[in-house]
Amino acid sequence: MPIVNFVNEKKQLQVPEGANLRKEAMKAGVAVYPALHKYPPMHCPGWGICATCRVQITKGMENASPMGFMERMRLKFSFCYIGNEETMRLSCQTQVNGDMDVVTKPPLNLFGENFFS
Repeated sequence: MPIVNFVNEKKQLQVPEGANLRKEAMKAGVAVYPALHKYPPMHCPGWGICATCRVQITKGMENASPMGFMERMRLKFSFCYIGNEETMRLSCQTQVNGDMDVVTKPPLNLFGENFFS
């Protein structure tokens, strides 16, 4: 079974292969939503349309499911994606197929070199 290491929370979680990252994190008490968005009316129920459950996969990106159309489009039009194009994912759209390190609630890169490009 794959092991997901949540970096900020210093928590390791063993999940079944093919499990949804958001659902497994929430079951284990790991907050994937920022403080304002942790209540259901403030975020979508895992449909990939709000981008508030974004995570950064720092290790093991090859063990995540391929990015789907809805996730790709949502992240493309989101500030959180800038500068982290290779590592940013929506936890609600990501299936775990192997070990990975995940940073929940990654900071925005508003002053990065790629912001205005």
